[in-house]
Amino acid sequence: MKRMIRRATIVFPLLTLLTVSVTPIAAASPIDQTDGFYVDPDSSPATWARNNPDDSRAARIQEEIGSRPIARWFGNSSDIGGVVADHVGKAHSHDKLPVLVAYNLPGRDACGGHSGGGAGSVGAYRVWIASFAAGIGDRPAVVIVEPDALGDFACMDDTAIQERLDMLRYATEKFAEKAPNTWVYLDGGNAGWVAPSTMADRLDAAGVHNARGFSVNVSNYYTTDSSVSYANSVNAALGHSARFVVDTSRNGNGSNGEWCNPAGRKLGVPPQVGGGAEMLLWIKTPGNSDGECGIAPNTPAGQFDPELAIRLIENT
Repeated sequence: MKRMIRRATIVFPLLTLLTVSVTPIAAASPIDQTDGFYVDPDSSPATWARNNPDDSRAARIQEEIGSRPIARWFGNSSDIGGVVADHVGKAHSHDKLPVLVAYNLPGRDACGGHSGGGAGSVGAYRVWIASFAAGIGDRPAVVIVEPDALGDFACMDDTAIQERLDMLRYATEKFAEKAPNTWVYLDGGNAGWVAPSTMADRLDAAGVHNARGFSVNVSNYYTTDSSVSYANSVNAALGHSARFVVDTSRNGNGSNGEWCNPAGRKLGVPPQVGGGAEMLLWIKTPGNSDGECGIAPNTPAGQFDPELAIRLIENT
């Protein structure tokens, strides 16, 4: 929706100049511009269920996971603008709100090591993220920017940290410039990782004030209550200037202290507006592996595993 500005009326009675000042009408939010979240028919659980109709797990996986709105993750692609435009266009054609994840920082997952990769250089990332934002254009969307990027500092030197902060700030600027109807959330880690005041400093340095706010608990398992409490503490340190979203995709049982395919986890509440945050979202795809670890030692990070999905459904 284009920003609408009511033109002021100017009257010139004799030599007197009178101007009437009118406040511009703000553009509607992406939530108000759409009718619910977009359910991607090509998400990994939906695709697996469609391709394996004779598997006894398929119907439950489709019903409990594949039919839900799940964020789509985007990594290194030579045509990222076109790929993003195609996905957002499909959502737009159904009047739905897509949730996207930008995940392509050079040296991503630097300390965790399971989801390495990303753009080959700072310059390549700048081109990539600008193209990503341009692919959305003026259509409504939600974007989570670079999960783990601000928590994953322990194994980085000062130069690498500053480069990362500069890239994230550049990303916020490009979305503001090229995707005006998109709500952007820089990732802010989780309740068990970085102290709230430290995370607030990092978010501030990464340009959170150019964005809608920040996300918490992406790809992790902390309860919604603990995640909201953590996010509120971060926001207090930011001067209550930001909004936040929580990933509830796998937090139904909370965290047992393990982050990589732990047993005994459970699906969280489905995506919704509100719930203690601006939105509760399924950012991590339930059933996609965290890495070759835990109860999926042979499943690479990001790959769908129907056994992981069923265990989340059955709470085992």
